Amino acid sequence: MPRPSFRPSFRPSFRQLLLLAIGLVAGLLAAAALSSLFALERLLAQSRGAADHAVQLSQAVQRQAEQGVAMERAARQYLVLGDAALLRNYEEAAQEARRLFDERLAPQLARPLAARWRADVAAISDSLAAGATPESGADDALAARFRDLAATNAEIADAVRLWREAQDRALQAQLEAGRVEMTHRVLGAIALALLVAAAFGWWLTRPLLGLERAIIGLGENRLDAPVAIGGPSDLRSLGQRLEWLRLQLKELDADKARFLRHVSHELKTPLAALREGVALLEDGVAGTLTPDQREVATILAQNTAALQRQIEALLRFNAAAFEARRLQRRRTDLRALLRALVDEQRLQWQARRLRVEVEGPALEAEVDPDKLGTALANLLSNAIRYAPPGSAVEIALGRESGSLRIDICDHGPGVAEADRDRVFEPFYRGERQPEGAVRGSGIGLSIVREYVEAHGGRVELMPGRPDAGAHFRIQLPDVLV
Repeated sequence: MPRPSFRPSFRPSFRQLLLLAIGLVAGLLAAAALSSLFALERLLAQSRGAADHAVQLSQAVQRQAEQGVAMERAARQYLVLGDAALLRNYEEAAQEARRLFDERLAPQLARPLAARWRADVAAISDSLAAGATPESGADDALAARFRDLAATNAEIADAVRLWREAQDRALQAQLEAGRVEMTHRVLGAIALALLVAAAFGWWLTRPLLGLERAIIGLGENRLDAPVAIGGPSDLRSLGQRLEWLRLQLKELDADKARFLRHVSHELKTPLAALREGVALLEDGVAGTLTPDQREVATILAQNTAALQRQIEALLRFNAAAFEARRLQRRRTDLRALLRALVDEQRLQWQARRLRVEVEGPALEAEVDPDKLGTALANLLSNAIRYAPPGSAVEIALGRESGSLRIDICDHGPGVAEADRDRVFEPFYRGERQPEGAVRGSGIGLSIVREYVEAHGGRVELMPGRPDAGAHFRIQLPDVLV
């Protein structure tokens, strides 16, 4: 089959989509970080402004108190000395106090308190402008008015302090609100980034899961289902290549099946004719045979029969290796499967007076019961074949470390040390054979390994005591779909 050409589509590639997803997530987090940074800068600017304003108010209150002292000192000196320069000093101090009060303090004070301060200053100024003298008793009245002004200044200082405390509380509340808002923004951005990442992850991994299923299907020789992969352009192109590979494998399987049928026909037909000819010679159809001729004919008959058995074994092994990749999995109770196999071979083990014991819990697995049953039946048949009459064959089923375990043990001669490494090789027959039994073809354990490995498991000959029988163990993945 010619290899098809794969023309790239206009869809974005997996790499481009992955970079886009990373960019979106990074952009969301960066936007949240910048937004939080700007909000923090704004709050810090407000805090600095409030702190500067509070310092200015404190300085204004302090200067206001100093101006009050300067006004009182100039006024008292004027009353004592009557010097017009001292009166000008008072007026300058009073004018500076009014300016400072109007610019800095009055906007932060309640109107009645501001009006009282202005009234106190106006009363003092009016008393001095009216020509108050110590002889007229104005000293006591002026002192009383300055005490009123000092009390008003103290109230102003308390009012400013309370205003500053209220501003601090408001600023604290604003900072807390800003912190909560920034927290919500960051958490929202993280949640949105996670949502975007999950959405892109799901969208990008979906075709990857399809690729994984397609590759597993090809590995298990499930070649009937077409491979169709969506998503990014490069993954779609990879899916097209897998579909081409599926068609190639399907054609190769068909060629192999045709080859097996051809070999079966081409070898069996002349071999059957050869066996018929030898049988005719042995029957004397072509004339009476001399003893030497009959011996040659017997040798020919034995070798043609052996050749036919070898050809049939080869075909069975090739067919088993071919079919091992065509699993029809379904949920199967392994203990029930083992007991059914034991019942099927009841005549064999009863004829040898054997006890076949199946132990272990009921375990289920996704397997092909026919092919796994063939593998187990081969191991059981071997155990029955090698077990001494009157002994037992033990089958144990269990679970360990994420796998299902099946142990089959007999009390026969066991496997010779020289044969242990080759016992699963096709057509290899060990040196220890049951007494009086027909020599096997050597493919039984090879078929066991083909079928078990096709299930993703493994079979091994376990180390045991010398001459204490054979112990085979099958381990299968403990997976249920």
